[in-house]
Amino acid sequence: MPRPVQPGPVQSRPFRFAVNLTAAATDADWRAKCRQAEELGYDVILVPDHLGKVAPFPALVAAAEVTERPRLGTFVLNAGFWNPALLAREVATVDALTGGRLELGLGTGYVRSEHDQAGLPFGSPGERVDHLRHLVEELERLLSSPDHVPQPVQRPRVPLLIGGIGNRMLELSAEYADIAAFTGATLMPGNTTGKLTPTTAEQLDERVARYRRLAEGRKEPAELNLLIQTVVVTDDREAVATPFLHRLPDLTLQQALELPIMLIGTVEELVAQVLAQRERYGFTYLTVLEASMEAFAPVMAQLRGR
Repeated sequence: MPRPVQPGPVQSRPFRFAVNLTAAATDADWRAKCRQAEELGYDVILVPDHLGKVAPFPALVAAAEVTERPRLGTFVLNAGFWNPALLAREVATVDALTGGRLELGLGTGYVRSEHDQAGLPFGSPGERVDHLRHLVEELERLLSSPDHVPQPVQRPRVPLLIGGIGNRMLELSAEYADIAAFTGATLMPGNTTGKLTPTTAEQLDERVARYRRLAEGRKEPAELNLLIQTVVVTDDREAVATPFLHRLPDLTLQQALELPIMLIGTVEELVAQVLAQRERYGFTYLTVLEASMEAFAPVMAQLRGR
């Protein structure tokens, strides 16, 4: 039986569920899939920040126009694309235009070719974290000022999500984030093309335990988020998981099935896996990718109120 992560602050939050809409679309298609996300019951509609995808802030304003209930967020903005003054203007404007539904997600960025294409410096991992910290601190200063124009709707601030599981990222999350997002995958050492390697269940134990130690002095515990990469509803878990093994050469089939970022099984098995991960890690906010939006919906429905 897996050993649970070191206990931290009690998580009394209800589950929240988000879908990250990653595919570019026409106006009609974009609005239709935002409406579908709301109809399926998602609590948050998210967009990434990659070249070749929709621009995040206009996409969120369009999503707000055709939905009523879901909150709207970035998952996550590439800090290297932004400076504090321009981002503060965007955040305040979009929060106002969406009626105070914005959640701001930030990360360091990890694909060098996007920075090259945009004519922006990529920098070392340490430099990217330094820039993100500067961005977070300046946003806090700018958006908390009564003199900033425009003003965001939400007070004391737009909720802040920080995504990443490296040591310095966990420190930043523990210090500033309302939502600490764990990716369940890390950049392969030395890779600049965005190739990721999955985080095993045991490795995630260590990362969450480290975060909790860093966050012990917080007045309010943060919400813990996990990005789920794959959701497949099936009666044959092994048959579905086996093709993934060529991308996971260091893992056995059983270890692959235990990866926190993969939900494979019947609806009942997936519900049990999500509940077990909440017990083990404290995750109460789950994000799925657009390709899994419909597959995850019956699981989400069974988890309401649990």
